[in-house]
Amino acid sequence: MFISLQELELRSVRFQVDIPAGKIDFDSKLNQASDLHAEGTASLVNQALGEIRVEGDLRIETSTVCDRCLEAIQLPIQSQFDLVYMPAGEVPEGGEDEIDETAVEVGFYEGNGLELDDVLREVVLLALPMQIVCSEACKGICPVCGQNRNQRECHCQTKAADDRWNSLKSLRAEMAREGIRK
Repeated sequence: MFISLQELELRSVRFQVDIPAGKIDFDSKLNQASDLHAEGTASLVNQALGEIRVEGDLRIETSTVCDRCLEAIQLPIQSQFDLVYMPAGEVPEGGEDEIDETAVEVGFYEGNGLELDDVLREVVLLALPMQIVCSEACKGICPVCGQNRNQRECHCQTKAADDRWNSLKSLRAEMAREGIRK
């Protein structure tokens, strides 16, 4: 669904969309497993500047892998959103480095409107947790043998390596070879 500036100049646009599973491409790790259902409104905040505000709710079920054990999981996402978009021509000459802190949460669009699918894709990606896990109790994969510790204990011994002291250890060994006292 395309939200045009011309339509927003006349009135706010109410939307209720169901995007079929598999239509939105997130990335190679995250897939759309169910229909994305979204409801909300788009309105023109400042006609002179072309600022568009899109707000609403969405629901979707995604499929991905657990960051700890790499098993496939279903991740439901339910999110409220309130986003502001400005025309891309409004970006200061210095690029992103010149954008002040108040504009950090502002998105930009090109042309004469917004593609709603792109807005909803962005909302889903922003709603993802920093680390995706199948459960908080997930034990992950053994770094020695690669066994999924949720399925079977492997009893491998892992020694924590702290290489911050390696330079001093080699200096000590060199000093000992040269007969220099500590």
